[in-house]
Amino acid sequence: MNTNPLQGRHAIVTGGGRGIGRTIAKTLAGAGAKVTIIGRDRATLDRVVSEGDAHAASVADVTDPVATQSAVQAAVSWHGPVDLMIANAGSAVSAPFLKSTPDMFRQMLDVNLLGVTNVTHAVLGSMIERRFGRIVAVASTAGLKGYPYVSAYCAAKHAAIGFVRALALETATTGVTVNAVCPGFTDTDLVAESLDTIVAKTGRTREQALSELVKHNPQQRLISPAEIADAVLWLCGEGARSVTGQAIAVAGGEI
Repeated sequence: MNTNPLQGRHAIVTGGGRGIGRTIAKTLAGAGAKVTIIGRDRATLDRVVSEGDAHAASVADVTDPVATQSAVQAAVSWHGPVDLMIANAGSAVSAPFLKSTPDMFRQMLDVNLLGVTNVTHAVLGSMIERRFGRIVAVASTAGLKGYPYVSAYCAAKHAAIGFVRALALETATTGVTVNAVCPGFTDTDLVAESLDTIVAKTGRTREQALSELVKHNPQQRLISPAEIADAVLWLCGEGARSVTGQAIAVAGGEI
């Protein structure tokens, strides 16, 4: 069995400093890839590199196309052309629709849609020239269905999946695949913070708050970041070369 299936590949993971992104970076590095992480916090990124979960880090806000292009160019100068691009950076806001402002919708589209398209713009040309590339957007089950009180987030994640499906058809004969992985609620520090907020605002116990978060998951549990990383790893491999334009739910049977 090949224990280093990604040997010789260069991967970029946006939002690679924490949570799902860091786990993806570690998993790809463990499979032999050279991994560059991109994020906004230099200290956090440097810590991930120093602890061995990535090989290099570049600072950029993925909502800024110029900064994103510059970060990718720096990564290329270190480890060569990008073979695997994992667009993981994202954020969420929650509010009833009538309290959701236009700025909230713009913010969600900037991070969760343009954050994907900006980094894709920066790597796709080279992938097509070399006749190989794997683009994976980390979306959400919120891109496959609706949830109350997160209309801006759902709209942006639906848009990201629409982009994936369209670009997959556009690149179908180029050797590049484009897919999305759609986690349900995942056991990360961000979800832990959400649980803290629910407890503080509602007076529920932490167990009650967790039960509310996982009620849509038929397995009644949070998803592990490693499960999402393993799905990404498979999509990056040779065995997934015929898989493109897909939005794969990692959500315990939800959807």
